[in-house]
Amino acid sequence: RHRIRTILSNPLFCFSEDGGGEDLAKSGKGNRERLLSTMTQAEIKLCSLLLQEHFGEIVEKIGVHLIRTGSQPLRVIAHDTGTSLDQVKKALCVLIQHNLVIYQVHKRGVVEYEAQCSRVLRMLRYPRYIYTAKTLYSDTGELIVEELLLNGKMAMSAVVKKVADRLTETMEDGKTMDYAEVSNTFVRLADTHFVQRCPLVPATENSDPGPPPPAPTLVINEKDMYLVPKLSLIGKGKRRRSSDEDATGEPKAKRPKHTTDNKEPIPDDGIYWQANLDRFHQHFRDQGIVSAVANRMDQVISKWVGQWLSGIFTYLQMWPLAYSQSQHSRVNSEFQFTFQTQTSSEIVRTMLRMSEITTSSSAPFTQPLSSNEIFRSLPVGYNISKQVLDQYLTLLADDPLEFVGKSGDSGGGMYVINLHKALGSLATATLESVVQERFGSRCARIFRLVLQKKHLEQKQVEDFAMIPAKEAKDMLYKMLSENFISLQEIPKTPDHAPSRTFYLYTVNILSAARMLLHRCYKPFCLSCLNRTVCISCLLSPQSVANLIERRQFETKENKRLLEKSQRVEAIIASMQATGAEEAQLQEIEEMITAPERQQLETLKRNVNKLDACEIQVDETIFLLESYIESTMKRQ
Repeated sequence: RHRIRTILSNPLFCFSEDGGGEDLAKSGKGNRERLLSTMTQAEIKLCSLLLQEHFGEIVEKIGVHLIRTGSQPLRVIAHDTGTSLDQVKKALCVLIQHNLVIYQVHKRGVVEYEAQCSRVLRMLRYPRYIYTAKTLYSDTGELIVEELLLNGKMAMSAVVKKVADRLTETMEDGKTMDYAEVSNTFVRLADTHFVQRCPLVPATENSDPGPPPPAPTLVINEKDMYLVPKLSLIGKGKRRRSSDEDATGEPKAKRPKHTTDNKEPIPDDGIYWQANLDRFHQHFRDQGIVSAVANRMDQVISKWVGQWLSGIFTYLQMWPLAYSQSQHSRVNSEFQFTFQTQTSSEIVRTMLRMSEITTSSSAPFTQPLSSNEIFRSLPVGYNISKQVLDQYLTLLADDPLEFVGKSGDSGGGMYVINLHKALGSLATATLESVVQERFGSRCARIFRLVLQKKHLEQKQVEDFAMIPAKEAKDMLYKMLSENFISLQEIPKTPDHAPSRTFYLYTVNILSAARMLLHRCYKPFCLSCLNRTVCISCLLSPQSVANLIERRQFETKENKRLLEKSQRVEAIIASMQATGAEEAQLQEIEEMITAPERQQLETLKRNVNKLDACEIQVDETIFLLESYIESTMKRQ
């Protein structure tokens, strides 16, 4: 009896909704230690800023608590955060709706909630997802992905109606967006796996006569993940009406009360969709590979062929009888089309497009493709012969970077894209760029030299790089202190005496990539929070949290001016709608003085610069994370 009383008096002991209990001092310790060992304080800080910016203080408080402590039941979360049980439930509903928190039922019937830190950090990439959808599927695809990201999960019918209404608002008077057109774009997004179904409660679980489980188990068949239900959505988008009138122009007081009770059933009730972030990441990776091939192959080939053709044409023009001007123009145009277009990158883009659905996002290679299949899948109007295609494929396969590899000879040759080596080359290029920007061109030369030769002594570095001994030593120690290069000891004797030990400099790309990824989250300096923007921080890999805090600081400092500007714009818009004269509009615009207008322009310029820096840093984060994930799966 005394032992039971002691346990019940422990504040870490709690009861779940269904009466089960859990001692967190035992179950949560391992999760907490494992979680904190894999996360940094900078990542937790960034998660806090993102949650607060998107969902508010209460959701941020609950989310950060789960990130720091690991999985916990409901009542422990309420006790530790000092938040009411109702607010905790609402916050968890928001986080689960956006896939930021998952739950699991233990054997004793206790439901524990666990935050997904990596999914929270993906919120930083939302603008990039939306822009990609706009690039591939125009404004309709952009709004579909935006609605899914803003709401977490939505039914297809709700998304179609909401997007059609938003598109109708932007159209001219008398024009509307048809539901069928939005639905077709949604089907295209599902066919290319950019949107996917959410897991559902299985039917057998609802028919079980026993007591209901403390939490539902959600499952989904992989074959149905991208299956779009057949819906007959007939209608067009509607424009917004004033708040005191309905669609027929009648005031609210005259509306019949029974209209709210006669709601039509949703045709796809229970089938919810969400954005497939892994598919977007696969597209980002493919775009990076195509850009690397274009910079590596196409520019060099175009420059070399241009110089070669210039020499040939100069020689042939010395013999006007044997080589007419019409022949010169025809041959010149043919060679210009063949070699100056982005042929190599277009071939790689075609191969990636053919295997984007059949190849997993985590696969090290694409599916093998024959030369004949690649030739038939080239874009329409891309007039190159099969022989020229084979030459380009051979050139890509023989390139030292080995982006493209040959896996067989059937079908004119079987080719694959080595995704792991491509990510490794992109990560290496990122490290080289950072070294050059941070330490200068000479350090970049030493870094590339060590990277190429694998292992070098200090004397060899001085000789190969042709840099004086003192300068080479300073540069090596500078990069060594920043963990861009590492030092490996090879002793001749077991006592590790310095006089009988070789000291070799080497580059561990995986370790350097992890260090650089950590520095993208870790704050570099405190000047970003001062009155002026830190230029040195903007030019180097830095903390995303610093950028967000700096943007929030700029907005808070000019809050009154921004509110005044919004009020003036609202007054002008309402006066224009009523047909006001130009003199009246000019008088309203003069409410904002010239210094205030200049301050607004400066604020807009700084915020745009910070937003651009966030996107650039996130691109670096994505590239490094993709390489680290690919490398860890191969080990």
